[in-house]
Amino acid sequence: MAKKVKTIIKLNIPGGEATPAPPVGPALGQHGLPIMEFVKAFNEKTADQKGTIIPAVITVYEDRTFSFITKKPPVAEMIKKALLKEKGSQKPGKEPAGTLTKTQAQEIAKAKMDDLNTTDVEAAMKIVEGTARSMGVKVE
Repeated sequence: MAKKVKTIIKLNIPGGEATPAPPVGPALGQHGLPIMEFVKAFNEKTADQKGTIIPAVITVYEDRTFSFITKKPPVAEMIKKALLKEKGSQKPGKEPAGTLTKTQAQEIAKAKMDDLNTTDVEAAMKIVEGTARSMGVKVE
């Protein structure tokens, strides 16, 4: 018999660094979940991605148990990593934050493909390029 789903929580947590502090503690606590159990499981699963923001989708069941899946880091995080930058431009459109090559954009698009709602690399690249532009990053 399938368990009844109570709710789904989406959080962006640094890989290997989840703690009971916000946003994790309060989000799970309000549903009566064992917070430390999640923190431990998440940190074990993402230990190899320390410091990278990992989106987690937590499914909460009515019997106060849970399961979760992790997704690929947000496109903006991947762009910052490719450029070795801490953050995008303070004034996108006025101050460039760097340049992403077509090859880098394609690599990010391929890596993120599972999470984007497309199976076409060209379309995925357009999504990546759009995100890059909004961060003040040129694509060449």
